[in-house]
Amino acid sequence: MRCTALFALLLFFVINLSAQTTSTDTSQWKDVEAAMGRSGQMQPGDVIKFGMPRKDLHVVLDGVQIKPGLALGSWAAFKKVEGGAMVMGDLVLTEDELEPVMMKLQEEGIHESAVHNHLMGESPRILYMHIASHGDAVAMAKAIHDALALTKTPAPDNAAPPAAQELGFDQKRVEEALGRSGKVNGGILQFAVPRAETITDSGMSVPPSMGVATALNFQPTGNGKAAITGDFVLLGSEVNPVIKALRANGIAVTALHSHMLMENPRLFFMHFWANDDAVKLAKGLRAAVDATNSAK
Repeated sequence: MRCTALFALLLFFVINLSAQTTSTDTSQWKDVEAAMGRSGQMQPGDVIKFGMPRKDLHVVLDGVQIKPGLALGSWAAFKKVEGGAMVMGDLVLTEDELEPVMMKLQEEGIHESAVHNHLMGESPRILYMHIASHGDAVAMAKAIHDALALTKTPAPDNAAPPAAQELGFDQKRVEEALGRSGKVNGGILQFAVPRAETITDSGMSVPPSMGVATALNFQPTGNGKAAITGDFVLLGSEVNPVIKALRANGIAVTALHSHMLMENPRLFFMHFWANDDAVKLAKGLRAAVDATNSAK
């Protein structure tokens, strides 16, 4: 009885210490949230991530009105490191926003690591600016805020999220085909597939939540179909096997490029697009994932 009581007391302290640590970690980012002008969400790996969906944009590809969660989600993620913090992100921009944003980020010390397309044939044309920088977290957050102020990126929406709606395809069968569970965000079924290796940037570990996990997104298009896009995070040796698997399953490759500058191992990011039966596409994506060294 005494051992049981001691164990219960020890468990109580462990649980409360864990809760306090989580609470403390979250509160340490309040100044960064204030500088960003919006709230962030804590992610695994002591990362805080800010979503800035481009709800202002009306982008159409192959007759599909693209939702922000499919391919129009700007984001920035911060992690504390020795000497300050690291930030990585991806800013969704129109062509006329690109130059002012780049200049403002450069002026305020934020480094860009890539500018390119993710899709092909969308209207209007959308560009993606990747950032990867180190320094004072608050100063970097202010710089990102100031750069976004030069765009039409909407202010944070504090309204209650809309009620969950039927996807229009069988989510369970899609998850079974992929062998993974997804989450529904803004009407998009999303999957994140981390790599098995540890990824570093400038010698610092980069958690999957900072943009180094394969992203697979499904947007319902009716009658059991879905438009899919996202990006595979690949080693050089995996690039052509993944291309082969995607093309064999009717999935187009729309871009292949780098997102980072100083990563190890060297990574390539492959974007894709298709609009077809959701379960069929999930099986095709599974074949591609199986050609990579992804975490099980």
